[in-house]
Amino acid sequence: MFRQFRSEVEAALSDALAALDLPTDDLGIERPPDEMDATLASSVAFRLAGEVGDAPPNVASDVAGAIDVSPYDYLVSVDTAGPYVNFHVGDRYLADTLAAAAGNETYGVLPDRDTSVVVEHTSANPTGPVHVGRARNPIVGDAVANVLEYAGYDVDRHYYVNDAGRQMAVFTWAYETFDESDLEEEPARDRAEYDLVRYYRRGNAYLEEADADAVEAAEAEIRSILQGLEAGDEETYERVGEVVDAVLGGMKDCLARLPAEFDEFVKETRFMRDGSTDDIAARLKETEHAVYEEDAWQLELDEWGIDKNLVFLRSDDTSLYTTRDLAHHEWKFDNYDRAVTVLGEDHKLQADQLGAALELLGNDTDGLGHVIYSYVNLPDGKMSTRQGTGVMLDDLLDEAIDRAREAVESRMDDRIRDDDLTDEDVERIAHQVGIGAVRYDIVSKQPAKAITFEWEEALDFEAQSAPFVQYVHARCCGILDEAADAGFDVPEPGDASASGDAFDADAAALETEEAETLLREVARFPAVIESAAEDLEPHTIATFTREFADAYNAFYRECPVVTAESDELRDARLALVAAARYTMANALDALGVSAPESM
Repeated sequence: MFRQFRSEVEAALSDALAALDLPTDDLGIERPPDEMDATLASSVAFRLAGEVGDAPPNVASDVAGAIDVSPYDYLVSVDTAGPYVNFHVGDRYLADTLAAAAGNETYGVLPDRDTSVVVEHTSANPTGPVHVGRARNPIVGDAVANVLEYAGYDVDRHYYVNDAGRQMAVFTWAYETFDESDLEEEPARDRAEYDLVRYYRRGNAYLEEADADAVEAAEAEIRSILQGLEAGDEETYERVGEVVDAVLGGMKDCLARLPAEFDEFVKETRFMRDGSTDDIAARLKETEHAVYEEDAWQLELDEWGIDKNLVFLRSDDTSLYTTRDLAHHEWKFDNYDRAVTVLGEDHKLQADQLGAALELLGNDTDGLGHVIYSYVNLPDGKMSTRQGTGVMLDDLLDEAIDRAREAVESRMDDRIRDDDLTDEDVERIAHQVGIGAVRYDIVSKQPAKAITFEWEEALDFEAQSAPFVQYVHARCCGILDEAADAGFDVPEPGDASASGDAFDADAAALETEEAETLLREVARFPAVIESAAEDLEPHTIATFTREFADAYNAFYRECPVVTAESDELRDARLALVAAARYTMANALDALGVSAPESM
């Protein structure tokens, strides 16, 4: 209902400004501070004060006086607080919210936009296990895709596989050159990427430590692999593909634990084999921005404010990652309405160069979007797959589950619900809470800010962490189960109705401030989804879950449900609990975090 109310406010304010012969291009509509009793407010008076030649409070008063609320369903009154114009909802807003959410498992899912989006994320080089430093990409990327899907977009999730660069040539050469006996350590886990990464590390060590003649011979073999890929040699593709596919298979298993799953793994060699990379290079050569310098073809991108040239073709006519990625993106433009890529901060220059080159090639880049993130560190420091040090994502997830299990078991005596948890239940909850804690802690931060992951914060049941918000969902489920066991009618999936007739609950019976505040938060959720999708900012949904948890906990403390004073009040509160359950479940689902039914 909040989205509809906001639309009404926009229309009413625009009409009022037009009637006053004032500009309507910037309405300044925002959520007011908590202490202000309004659902939305406008700061437009600040902007207009200079033009009108009067103080902002006076301008606000004039604007409020010109607003007609009579045509609208949810906007019932307007007043001012100093320079702000405040907009208020009526009883219908709350009643329709309760009816729409109480029995609606898909509450927050917006109508189909008939717009396709490809979200590319993770795309880690298949050289070994996924390490913690890069864990933000699949977690943020999966959440971005989820949020876009909730917002009504048709989303495909892609992993772009770098199977044509020097790293893979080195890996292939090392795998074919060394035997198990040449490797110093045992695999850290019984999975392909942990086994094969040892060859990659051994190869890199050899290239750094062997004598000059041996290194030159190895480099010649590595160059021949790269040239074979460039020339379309099938035998070379098969050699490299054997290593890539084996390592990628193990990485998929790791990512599935988050979970982060993909609709397609798109290999960059695809765009070498179909000739599109050669086409890109030829077209770039023909532009006035192309220069041949330092034995390579480059693009001068000063016109786009980019100082560093983009190298797109080596002197031996082999392409580079970005050249192939240009072909990849033109393929995206041919098949999707929008293309979003999640990238680490060390790829920002590359993203800027890519956008400029795509524009230079004649592409409409309006549908191109990037989410740039900083890396995740543990308190002990950074990690490096190449050197064989650091903490892998598998290790982090294992420890998260172990710590969550300990936390759940330590709280058994303090549980309010009297349901008996089996060992299987505890294990399930440990996975939901532990992995949820990792995902939530990472996705809840603004992507551009660096993260140092701290266990104590991530798994704190009392602080605003994953367990804190997950517990709201578990409490809702507990209340609804208790009501059902007592023989009371509770909202079921499919009971949602815009008419309010599907479940016999009267929102007007929710007379307490805590209940009304919670229902207002329920109303806001679809708009939070819409805004997060528009801005590609899933962390704003995490912020919403914390605010929602605060509102729910205040309601939980002050408003008994099953033992309410009257049947009417009990039914209204049960409907509100059901609405809160679906709101929190779907907010967590959008973030990729499990919503336990019991904790």
